[in-house]
Amino acid sequence: MQAIPRRVVTGIKDGKSTIIEDHTVQNAVEHFKGLIISDIWNTQQMPVSLDNEVLIPNTPFPQTPKNGTYFRYVTIPPDRDLGLRIQPGEPHPLLHQTDTLDYIIILSGELYLILEEGETLLKPGDIVIQKGTNHAWSNRSDQPCIQLAILIDAKAG
Repeated sequence: MQAIPRRVVTGIKDGKSTIIEDHTVQNAVEHFKGLIISDIWNTQQMPVSLDNEVLIPNTPFPQTPKNGTYFRYVTIPPDRDLGLRIQPGEPHPLLHQTDTLDYIIILSGELYLILEEGETLLKPGDIVIQKGTNHAWSNRSDQPCIQLAILIDAKAG
């Protein structure tokens, strides 16, 4: 798998479906050593407008637009490459929470999903439905993990 993906965008030209863009993602950012985030697409409202794309800043922790969505391709390096020091009994240093419903698909490698109570090992093909919980990712292997994440603005119930 490649660290920075190719993005193909379709549209309508002269009344017919066509490819309007086909190239490597332009806003991939290495926020920490080996942690490469490619923001693929976002929407700003529901229902979605198909007429335009609004570029948003690439940040290490997503900032999903109100009533919008965020589509990310993330390469997560091994913890040791990030210099993370996880202390037993202490919260993971990258524990975070977003007001979103997230659909996450593991494409390659493996990754632990860490919650305040419990964790589970994810492997290629696994899917996580993350419902606004405090969470972190931990790559305890010696290979990068690639995940797709689709974040949808949500409100707590």
